[in-house]
Amino acid sequence: MISAQQNFQENELVIKDKILKYFLSPILVKNNFKHAFFTKTSSKIKLSPLSKHFNKNYINCVLNQIHSNKIVFGSNTQVNERVDADGLINDKHNQNLWIYTADCMPILFADKKKRCVAAIHCGRKGLENKIIKNLIKIFNNKGCSKADILVAIGPSISKINYLIDNKTLQNFHNQIAQKEEVSSSEDERITLKLKPKNSNPLNLKKYAHIQLLNENIPNLNIDISNICTYESDNNFYSWRRSKTPYRQWNFISP
Repeated sequence: MISAQQNFQENELVIKDKILKYFLSPILVKNNFKHAFFTKTSSKIKLSPLSKHFNKNYINCVLNQIHSNKIVFGSNTQVNERVDADGLINDKHNQNLWIYTADCMPILFADKKKRCVAAIHCGRKGLENKIIKNLIKIFNNKGCSKADILVAIGPSISKINYLIDNKTLQNFHNQIAQKEEVSSSEDERITLKLKPKNSNPLNLKKYAHIQLLNENIPNLNIDISNICTYESDNNFYSWRRSKTPYRQWNFISP
């Protein structure tokens, strides 16, 4: 059963007299993981002061995101040039894992017993390329139990605002949808119903949720933000809304 989306906790911090707003996942807060889904207020702030607010002397790990299914360890990012990938997993206890988004889903993972964490940038291509499955496999290889894995899907574009053409929907259905049904109910059954060109809505959060359930992540361990980046112009940049080059920061640490 697909659960309802949730209200994430709104918070603020002040850096150089500027108020920065961010959101927190209830399940990650409950299990004492430092993290944040930032708004546009922080997009022009350097990572160093943001990082120091949460963790002093931690190393910031950042990627060059390319809509892939590639995931790397935090230490691999400590090179002269940014690594091309869309997922980060910590291999040391003093790492802040950062990803940036502007409609795609920022998804944070945490093992509540082993204190292992990860962050991925996931849109339609990420779902098609099974980045979630790849991440869970890495957690498994690290000895994590799926019963202990917590997941928070942050602010991202909603179904009604993410419209794609017939060919794109057909391709998505062929690669993902028809293989990933988790319920026999009509509401959750994945069907291909083409509409006029460029007007097919796609629920990215729903399919991410389905992929998590198919990886046997307990439904009670999953938080999904009810915030739509497209609709929330005051708080978030949206590529679909304005083709902006700006992004929101998101992070998690062990």
